[in-house]
Amino acid sequence: MRAFSLVTLSPEAFDDFSAHHADGNFQQTSAAGRLRAGQGIEVEYLGVQENGTIVAGALFETHRSRLSTFSVVHDGPLCDYRDRELTEYFMTQLKQHAKAKGSAQMEIVPEMPYCLHDSRGGELPADQGGAPADDAVETLKNLGFMHDGFTIGYTAVPRWRYLKDLTGITDEKSLLKSYDKRTQWSVKRAASMGVHVRELGEDELQVFADIEQATAERRNFEYRGEAYFRKFKQAYGSKAHFMVAQIHIGEYIADMESKRDALQKKVDVLQAKYDEHPTTKTERQLGEESRNLAAAEKRLAEAAEYAKDGDVLPAAASLFVEHARETVYLFSGSVEKYKPFYASALIQHDAMLHLCVERGVTRYNFYGINGVFDDPEDEGRGVLEFKQGFNGYVEELMGSFVLPVRPLAFKLKTSVRKLLRR
Repeated sequence: MRAFSLVTLSPEAFDDFSAHHADGNFQQTSAAGRLRAGQGIEVEYLGVQENGTIVAGALFETHRSRLSTFSVVHDGPLCDYRDRELTEYFMTQLKQHAKAKGSAQMEIVPEMPYCLHDSRGGELPADQGGAPADDAVETLKNLGFMHDGFTIGYTAVPRWRYLKDLTGITDEKSLLKSYDKRTQWSVKRAASMGVHVRELGEDELQVFADIEQATAERRNFEYRGEAYFRKFKQAYGSKAHFMVAQIHIGEYIADMESKRDALQKKVDVLQAKYDEHPTTKTERQLGEESRNLAAAEKRLAEAAEYAKDGDVLPAAASLFVEHARETVYLFSGSVEKYKPFYASALIQHDAMLHLCVERGVTRYNFYGINGVFDDPEDEGRGVLEFKQGFNGYVEELMGSFVLPVRPLAFKLKTSVRKLLRR
């Protein structure tokens, strides 16, 4: 019989545990605790100690309102769910703790993967993570947890994630080469069009918020609001990176003018050659370069229109969060009219290079996808294909679980919810 004890951890001790745990993540850190506490949520850092070592832990939240009290662990608890004895002890202790807090139920969303899939959602061999963790799911069910099921679709804590393994990638050249051809082209194209990525200061978060809000309205998803992003930055500090990809329009125009002038010279030379001695080959070359020149003139005319918006144009923005185990791409937005500049591809490349490769971190988390892989008309298809272009893999998590702590109170709460939905 193993000897476990439930302990309260300091924020520093909890961060150290999260940093070294196989499923450690940004939601299970003291930074997340500070963010939640700022929202009026009661937070505690709880752990299980065995032989003087912390073997499981959780950022434990107690949510209170006039109508109900409940407990939540986002992206956790951090626990080896295949270790039945440890899991049974920790969940029993957390249930008792939640009950002492007056909670009607305890909700958890384990970060431990259910199974891995290839980039297209296909099955993988067991030795590559393809074996489903049914034993872990059953352990939680046997403890009284109700499983929300193996859902498809977007959820608050994504059950389906898209990730990239950066093992063996040591520089920008090898990173770029690891993408598919179309994405390689997009990254290079953006860089050649005067697009540059930089980090926003705290006093510039309005730039991020404006792009995020416009994207939310266009794609019909919830906009968190500038105040939330400011609180996020305050809580996560240097671990939160609000990045913006900007078009330096003067640089782009100068480059295009140089290309236009070079094309004009080519056309002039070919025209003179054709006038002197017409051949089919020269005619074909002249036609091709004339079309290239016309395209360059068209892009310059479009650039002149863009220049009316300003000298430096924010085209895309993203929030990336560092954890010792990974970098997470959490929020993003883009300006639709600047889509031809491929800023969104460049901002991902920049984050992978500077926040992972240069830090020696091998796990890049593109975060949520909806788990639909076989429907070209699905609303999440564009997001999926964009992420697939970076050549990664899919992680399917176990999903959400709810444990009634005070059964009568939970039943009453559930009944009221059903009535309100009618």
